[in-house]
Amino acid sequence: MYLTLLALLPGILIVIYIFRVDKMEREPVGLLIKLIILGAVSCAPAAFLESGMESILPSFKEGSFMNAITVAFLVAGLIEELCKFFFLKIGSWRDRAFNCTFDGVVYGVSAAIGFACLENVMYVLEGGVETALLRAVLSVPLHAFCGAFMGAFYGRAKKAQVAGNKSKCTSLQVTGIIVAIMIHGIYDTLAMWDSDTAF
Repeated sequence: MYLTLLALLPGILIVIYIFRVDKMEREPVGLLIKLIILGAVSCAPAAFLESGMESILPSFKEGSFMNAITVAFLVAGLIEELCKFFFLKIGSWRDRAFNCTFDGVVYGVSAAIGFACLENVMYVLEGGVETALLRAVLSVPLHAFCGAFMGAFYGRAKKAQVAGNKSKCTSLQVTGIIVAIMIHGIYDTLAMWDSDTAF
């Protein structure tokens, strides 16, 4: 039980922090909880799609740069960020509370933390306290960081939609996803690449 709480704590603290940073108009707690749950739910299709993607990608030696960059960008980065965005949009795009650009950041972080918390519980229950401490300062903040960047573009996209600019709305959403994928991919490449392994 204590390992589960230890795995959840970093995500909870990040959500509380981002909630308190939103000084203009605090978002409904119920909406944030819904987004956290949806973010966690997005783990299921992500895991399924990642498994399928890995089966069709070329196979490289584990630890090699080619394996790291392929898995980081085309499996973890691409699929996880797309799944998080899909559930983020389902849970917040039409909500009346979504009336400010910064709301997108709050929502993006909330959905990302939902994903990160469930993923973290699975890793921590397997790896123990050391894994919990390592992921608390690296993996969980990474997901939140990706969610914040995606959310910043997401919030601007909502503003563009309200202004009637559909093309700008679409391009901002796509840009947000791409930026999140790039951040996620770079991090995972560095985490998975063993520089002593052949290219």
